[in-house]
Amino acid sequence: MATNGTAAKHSLEGDPDLQFLLAGGNLVKIRSSSWQKARFYRLNEDCKTILPKSQKLFKKNPTFSLDDIDSLRLGRQSEGLNKHTDPGEADKCFSIIFKGKKKNLDLMAGSSEEAKKWVNGLEKVMSNLHNLSREQKSENWLINCMRKADKNRDNKMTLKELKHFLRQINIEMDDRYAEDLFNKCDTSNSGTLEDTEIKHFYDLLTHRQEIDVIYEKYAQTEGQMSDKDLLNFLLNEQREQVTMPHALKLIEKYELDETAKERECMTKDGFMMYMHKEDGSILNPEHKRVYQDMSRPLNQYYISSSHNTYLLEDQLKGPSSTEAYIKALMKSCRCVELDCWDGPNGEPVIYHGYTLTSKILFKDVMKAIKEYAFKTSEYPVILSLENHCTVEQQQVMTHHMVSILGDALLTKPLGNRMPDNFPSPQELKGKFLIKGKRLNKLDTAFSSNSTVDEDTVSEEDEAAEATDDGQKSKKKKSKMKLAKELSDIVIYCKSVHFHGFEHSKDNQAFYEMSSFKESKAFGLAQNSGTSYIHHNMDKLSRIYPAGSRTDSSNYNPVPMWNVGCQIVALNFQTPSKEMHLNQGRFLPNGFCGYVLKPEFQRDPSSQFDPNTLTNGPWLKKKTFHVMVISGQQLPKVNKEKNNSIVDPLVRVEIHGVPADNASKETQYIENNGFNPTWNERFQFDIHVPELALVQFVVEDYDSASHNDFVGQYCLPLTSVQSGYRHVPLLTKRGDVICSAGLFVHVMLIDAQKA
Repeated sequence: MATNGTAAKHSLEGDPDLQFLLAGGNLVKIRSSSWQKARFYRLNEDCKTILPKSQKLFKKNPTFSLDDIDSLRLGRQSEGLNKHTDPGEADKCFSIIFKGKKKNLDLMAGSSEEAKKWVNGLEKVMSNLHNLSREQKSENWLINCMRKADKNRDNKMTLKELKHFLRQINIEMDDRYAEDLFNKCDTSNSGTLEDTEIKHFYDLLTHRQEIDVIYEKYAQTEGQMSDKDLLNFLLNEQREQVTMPHALKLIEKYELDETAKERECMTKDGFMMYMHKEDGSILNPEHKRVYQDMSRPLNQYYISSSHNTYLLEDQLKGPSSTEAYIKALMKSCRCVELDCWDGPNGEPVIYHGYTLTSKILFKDVMKAIKEYAFKTSEYPVILSLENHCTVEQQQVMTHHMVSILGDALLTKPLGNRMPDNFPSPQELKGKFLIKGKRLNKLDTAFSSNSTVDEDTVSEEDEAAEATDDGQKSKKKKSKMKLAKELSDIVIYCKSVHFHGFEHSKDNQAFYEMSSFKESKAFGLAQNSGTSYIHHNMDKLSRIYPAGSRTDSSNYNPVPMWNVGCQIVALNFQTPSKEMHLNQGRFLPNGFCGYVLKPEFQRDPSSQFDPNTLTNGPWLKKKTFHVMVISGQQLPKVNKEKNNSIVDPLVRVEIHGVPADNASKETQYIENNGFNPTWNERFQFDIHVPELALVQFVVEDYDSASHNDFVGQYCLPLTSVQSGYRHVPLLTKRGDVICSAGLFVHVMLIDAQKA
């Protein structure tokens, strides 16, 4: 039985980079200019973990898992290496970036060749692990737990070790049942399980009865599923509009038994493999790529947007970091915020004004943005400037943007004449757009005389909008001088004050946009929904959290999307329910950071109001049936407590127009996070499916206090595949929890047919 580490090892057999990692080598770990210490690192034989060794005797050296690594960067590509190493040693440096809050590991190798070998080797092994099936990952997770339970490392399991193993995998089993299971597998009556007995125990434990039932119902050809049986299953259960070639393709893709494959049949193992891979996932695999029309004007899309992007934590004393920009951009965020202030030595800095948050150089942020903006999405990035600098430092800012971003910076409108609408994300691929104040109208970009009457604009200052008690400041907006050089590179996103929808319609050009504090935006959405939607048909709107949210908490983005707001800026640095919804909203369309708004939010004749549903093309009444069947390998919430077993429950939530918002939850299952079974059915009435998100939340029930979060998954209702589906689970920070998931049956049908 191969673990996925050994599976990765077999597939890379003889690879020189893998051999290099297994042998290990000395690296210098760098924490500061004065703390730079030699450590010996090597990849363990399991090909899953790395063991660092220090020079100190008896010092405990914690291993770390490759699963915890988010990415690797060759060169001086982290803040630490940039600050604490010599530019001449850049080719020897590399960084290991971890998921979640764990600090980067900055390292220096003995030579550039060694640094490349470490990065290439680790990327190869990680890629191999990533490509294994969920079933193989799950198998590996179990076997690693078995190893931990095998206290004396004799590759045998006693009854005591078996009980320890069951606790490891989050299952509380009655002693008598554990003993029965042990005795059933101990065919040699030796008092221990070994070799085939352990395999038998593993098979009994991982048996998926719910999948057996489905398979047996459709496997009508000598106990197996023929191509016709599989097609029957796909048409009737999975509600897929497919033909025989598709069924044959699935057999070719997932069947492991060559004899069955030749007979064009699918065995139970092949069926299990299909159920665990993307074709059996709840997310429509077609939506994992960019599938929407990307040639519409920019304002016709929701745009994944970040607020106070420079912060890693709260906005009173948290650190500012270029790392925060990299993390947001790698999550396909397409609008980042830069709070710019005068810095020492004539160099502008970015930080949260009037607070103790640390400062970072504007030019360092530009370098990080240039390097990482288009790694996960090629569509345009908007740089939202909140400018508090003097004219001199604004000129320095402009110089840095022009020199660092180069041709990728949009400095004039596309085409040879004054535009009357936004270009599309397709036309703006690989481009940076600056959002900020501008001294004159855009059409002056096409005239030889682009003089300005005055060089002052009203200052935008989100941080000063809330006093300590959260009350709105009465301070009149102050004027500030704006450098012509900076003004001239603001093209399609000119910041203007909002004076009402009628005023905007009569006086503002399409490229003039307003930013709305959440309270103002929610009031407009509630009381003037249709007007807000029409405003967003012509212009861009940016929404930002209230200044009183000093803990960097978030507001609910859904009501803002309901009225067609595009730039709904959230604190990406804060793991929260709202960020889960944002991740769900932008999950489809290739996770590119742009999602096309529904037609009724783009059509000028539309009278849609999310709060008062009238008849119209938006009203497509559906019934959403959900059966929560089972869960697999739900992680322990409290890893410190060995005896802590989860009591899981599943909540299914709908987030959309107010009439569609709903939440229903299962009973909790006592002491079983390994393979809980619920078999509970729910029904939701949906009025506007194109705006609905569905979220599955797993919690650990606690009768004495709040339930603990276990995992969640969110996606648009329009991206849900019907039928029997696996739902992956994500951590609070949005990372996939390997091998954990839910098994559900879902169906979205027209209400009249329900």
